[in-house]
Amino acid sequence: MEVNEMRQESANTAQRLADIRGSLDLDQKKVRIQELEEKMSSPGFWDDQETAQKVIQEVNGLKDVVHFMEELEEENEELDVLLELMVEEGEDSLEAEAQVALKKLKNRLDTFELQLLLDEPYDRNNAILELHPGAGGTESQDWAEMLLRMYTRWAERQGFKVETLDYLPGDEAGVKSVTLLISGRNAYGYLKAEKGVHRLVRISPFDSSGRRHTSFVSTNVMPEITDDVEVDIKQDDLKIDTYRSSGAGGQHVNTTDSAVRITHLPTNIVVTCQSERSQIKNREKAMKILKARILEKRLEERQQKLAEIQGEQADIGWGSQIRSYVFHPYSMAKDHRTNVEVGNIQAVMDGEITSFIDAYLRFKMNQK
Repeated sequence: MEVNEMRQESANTAQRLADIRGSLDLDQKKVRIQELEEKMSSPGFWDDQETAQKVIQEVNGLKDVVHFMEELEEENEELDVLLELMVEEGEDSLEAEAQVALKKLKNRLDTFELQLLLDEPYDRNNAILELHPGAGGTESQDWAEMLLRMYTRWAERQGFKVETLDYLPGDEAGVKSVTLLISGRNAYGYLKAEKGVHRLVRISPFDSSGRRHTSFVSTNVMPEITDDVEVDIKQDDLKIDTYRSSGAGGQHVNTTDSAVRITHLPTNIVVTCQSERSQIKNREKAMKILKARILEKRLEERQQKLAEIQGEQADIGWGSQIRSYVFHPYSMAKDHRTNVEVGNIQAVMDGEITSFIDAYLRFKMNQK
């Protein structure tokens, strides 16, 4: 890349930064940070733990925005100095360093813009992700396990914690169903882009004739409900069953009734959890899933948009997929909502799905 081209890209990046700064009102955010920090230092601040946590969450969020913006502007200034040295002193040896700095700045700016898009209710919450194979037996169950690996790797790259709440293995291979709790800032905001049916086309490893197969898995994503969100559940409306765990976890898990199934009678919502050795802990986690599902159902009823809100799709099959993953006769992953395509299918299956998430969030923002 020539120096003039780099200077033009640097100027474009600087303009993006200026536009973002103008939309953020950083001065007002700094005033708010000071107000909250004064509140945190006042006597009796910790007397009300719930209110204290809300204040801390708000101040940390504001600080993250301010600090990230200031870091980006500092990096842009350093890049300008590098480019000026290249021009004034003919320091060609700085070209590689400037290219690396420019690429890093653009990537960090893309990440920052994406974070700013996550401003809807519950975007900052942890995410509960469920995978449900469609028709097809072993084929679709194996596909569900491939998606489980993909989401686990993506989450780990983001620095998120992944916890398996429920896991039902397939008869021969793969999984019949799995529920994950993915914990980290904005986990739900990102993963809500993955809600829908995912389609796989490949030569089946389970077909001795080597024929091509198409499989479907439904991904449902819900926010984990925090204590400050009221979801009224009456004890009389619950049917609670215990049973022996069918998943991994050691002899104790498999020989005691530690797994929990909760049925919410008014809505007929059923949730299960068998990840813990303790029945009490499994019940607590199952209640978290139940609250998330009830809240989702309320949003669904309020907005009357079942296909957009409810994670379980009407048909897990042809015509309803949000993304296709093709292994044969060519290699490609394509999102049908945004038309984003990635040719390196192996990288996608290794967890590189941020390009799809980024495009979808920007697509939704443009629709507002």
